[in-house]
Amino acid sequence: MQLPPRLELALIKLYNAFHSNELHPEICTNCAVGNICDNNASWQFLTDFHGSVVLNYVGLVNENFNRKFHGYSPLELLQIEAYFLAGCGYELPLNGKNRKPKNPKDKALLFNGLSEVVRFLCELDNIPNVMDYTKLFEYQDEKPKYPLHPLN
Repeated sequence: MQLPPRLELALIKLYNAFHSNELHPEICTNCAVGNICDNNASWQFLTDFHGSVVLNYVGLVNENFNRKFHGYSPLELLQIEAYFLAGCGYELPLNGKNRKPKNPKDKALLFNGLSEVVRFLCELDNIPNVMDYTKLFEYQDEKPKYPLHPLN
């Protein structure tokens, strides 16, 4: 399946961040959007609260001028981050009072957050979720509907 360029690039960046332990939900340069934006913190000025999907004045101006950051609009970036944080177990927006996980670097927690991000990124580009493995277990007449073939 051919992926849209922005999706393919975002997936590569998130994959690399996850496997190189460079993903951290509470650090704006190392969260999901921070990694998509090449570890740049400028995206954080689009809203007043980390994890919020409400654009502030700067965000609204950029949104209204159809500005894109690494292929994504300001609102899309905030939504991506919100899905990541919620998938990691955070209560949004991030502040000193809302619930948050004890270990934000836990791989299982980060995987859950990234799964939500990938689902949403695919939804944005109107393609099936690339992480959906349920088709592997579909069957017809007691046989796999989609047989796997060795890569040899």
